Amino acid sequence: MAADTFSFGIEEEYFLVDAATGAVAAAPPEAFFAAATAECGGRVAREFLRAQIEVITPPHTDIAAARAELRELRQAVARIAAGHGLALLAAGTHPTAEWGEQRQTEGARYDAVMDDLRMIGRRDLLCGLHVHVELPAPEQRVDVMARLLPYLPLFIALGTSSPFWQSRRTGLRGYRLAAYDELPRTGIPELFRTQADYDAYIAALVRAAIIPDASYVWWTVRPSLNHPTLELRAPDSCTRLNDTIAIAALYRALVHHLATHPLANWSLDAIGRAIVVENKWRAQRYGIHGTFVMDGAGVTVAEALERVLADIGPSVAALGCTAEMEHCRAILRDGTSADRQLAIYDQARTSGASREQALDAVTAWLIAETLR
Repeated sequence: MAADTFSFGIEEEYFLVDAATGAVAAAPPEAFFAAATAECGGRVAREFLRAQIEVITPPHTDIAAARAELRELRQAVARIAAGHGLALLAAGTHPTAEWGEQRQTEGARYDAVMDDLRMIGRRDLLCGLHVHVELPAPEQRVDVMARLLPYLPLFIALGTSSPFWQSRRTGLRGYRLAAYDELPRTGIPELFRTQADYDAYIAALVRAAIIPDASYVWWTVRPSLNHPTLELRAPDSCTRLNDTIAIAALYRALVHHLATHPLANWSLDAIGRAIVVENKWRAQRYGIHGTFVMDGAGVTVAEALERVLADIGPSVAALGCTAEMEHCRAILRDGTSADRQLAIYDQARTSGASREQALDAVTAWLIAETLR
């Protein structure tokens, strides 16, 4: 990665589903994973549960190139999946999947995680979007992470795609994090100010034999262990490719802004972090339709986005992602994947469809939209 360009990489997790029924494939054939690895190499990886797969772009400095590669990866993995009777579905949760039917991917790391988490691990039938951005100096990451906290709810709201869980409407636009936060070391990071403080926290857990390394910390944003990057993990897996790219571009521009403006959000304190936690809930519950607490008052998500864009304008220009910022506005205008899923479900029910038929319509849209 080229640190001075704030290069970035994208990781997307998908559900593997039966191409005919749309149901989650609890035990996809090993031949599928072998074929995907043979064609895509290190750009695909297996996930904690066998019903999932992840695609990984290499570092990019050009947003158009990142979009083209991610599109190619979605299409390549989908084409291979089709040869095995499977399809891809990009969303934070699958509308009808039953977590109790899922199988863990074999491997020493996954075995250890499952032994520790037990039922909570089996319930981790969730897919997210991860964006890595490299900073000029790795030691900047903890400081930037702390000052980034107030923006995390915005990323959650823009990426909501998980309104259903086990064939039920959850009442949330983004249920994924509600389920994910059952795991330890998730949610909003603690307010570490220095690399030394963060390192001391990790060292204490390692010495106590609780975790083997920092990769077992699963916050909504974290310093990556394997890359010199700050990794965003807050959004659901985005059904629409352009939503993924817009969110990635917004995150990259925000990291650029904070890294080049070291006094921005420098005064964030325990009260500010508590407000972030509240806004995180509001993003999960209401998505783009709610309000956030900002500067002691309630503001709409649209107002919050405009405030951010006004602050980071020079970074947006420097990184050449003005069009992607316009797409962030389009998400607010047109709705997220969660909004569309709920609209499809309600329309089907109003037309006389059963609950199962309405959920099938949602699943069919998700499969088609993943590759549109």
